Amino acid sequence: MLALAVLPVSVRSQESALAPAGAGDGTDMGAAPVVQAIDRVLARLEPEIRRAMVDGRIPSLVISLTDRQGELWSGAYGESNLWARTPATTNTVYLIGSTFKAQSTVALLQQMEQGRFALDDPVSDHLDGLIIRGEDIERPVTFRHLLTHTSGMPVDFGPHALWGDSAPLSLDSYLGDSLRVDTPPLEGVVYSNMAYSLVGHLVEKFSGVPYKQYIRDNVWGALGMTSTAFNPTPDMVERLAVPYVPDEDSGRNAPTQRLTANVWPAGIVYGTVHDQAAWVRFNLGNGTWGDGHLLRGATLDEMHTLQYEQFAGMPMGGGWGYENPGYGLTWWTSTRDGERFFAHSGSVPGYTAFASGNRTRGFGVALLTNGNRAHPHLVRLTRLALDLLAAELDESR
Repeated sequence: MLALAVLPVSVRSQESALAPAGAGDGTDMGAAPVVQAIDRVLARLEPEIRRAMVDGRIPSLVISLTDRQGELWSGAYGESNLWARTPATTNTVYLIGSTFKAQSTVALLQQMEQGRFALDDPVSDHLDGLIIRGEDIERPVTFRHLLTHTSGMPVDFGPHALWGDSAPLSLDSYLGDSLRVDTPPLEGVVYSNMAYSLVGHLVEKFSGVPYKQYIRDNVWGALGMTSTAFNPTPDMVERLAVPYVPDEDSGRNAPTQRLTANVWPAGIVYGTVHDQAAWVRFNLGNGTWGDGHLLRGATLDEMHTLQYEQFAGMPMGGGWGYENPGYGLTWWTSTRDGERFFAHSGSVPGYTAFASGNRTRGFGVALLTNGNRAHPHLVRLTRLALDLLAAELDESR
């Protein structure tokens, strides 16, 4: 039997957007019930965080709780670098993986709102020279198929060691060489990174702006996500968590190779839990942010609406979902007692991320880790956190 090393899971930093109430110090006394409610949430949640880290062999975990107005609390646990014994903080940078896919979808839907395409248009009508190999013109791939993993395109990845001798192909070269369907659309749900690489190409084509720049300006920049990047900035590199996987012989965590991939628009993206909380908060709302808006309310709502009833019912990654789990436009969607939930995970070797929210009540959770394939543990924490927030904060308000 392999021994499991006890991980350092003490709380390293905790932050709250809500200052404790005090008499005569200018603090808003109206915040006191909310602070007390968050304290009750944490009393139940933190022991489960520690248990999840041990059970999932997760070296470090950062979490943020949010509502529609802003972050309620954030915390960091464990160590982002086990060799150096570096405590994780809520500003530690992790790879966010496929939680990025819905951010890219926002960029594409912005182009839809400008009249560039409709969801049920054949994608091939807009490719200008790119060919979807194997496509039946009588059963074309549509934009809705791309965004629900029903296009028939394969998973694909095309890994490259970040500091290796090879590098990812350019987006145009990759799609020119590899773009294809293995089955006609709507034959089933096949999770496809290739499809989201094509989304990146389409954003660039429709907008006339390089894809990375468009995302930086119109999604991350618009939401104030200043520590999210395809290629980490120097100050982000200084805060990077080391990716770890369990060693099969010792049972202990060992550092693993950082990866990039040919399908990098599908989720080779780095960020912090504060930025992820902003992303979740946007999805709890109506498409607006500050004085502007990223999407019309109806478009954002469509992202969170189950698209194909025939594919509903299968639990999503890590067992997430309540009633009729399935795909909206990229987001996983589910309902429970009439309340609407959304989620998505992100995973590459050595990192697992999770983002989720209850759109009906307006509470959300963002989680980042340098643990490997930790989905079931993050799902369990998310469910608990959302239920505790609903129970405690609805009552306090």
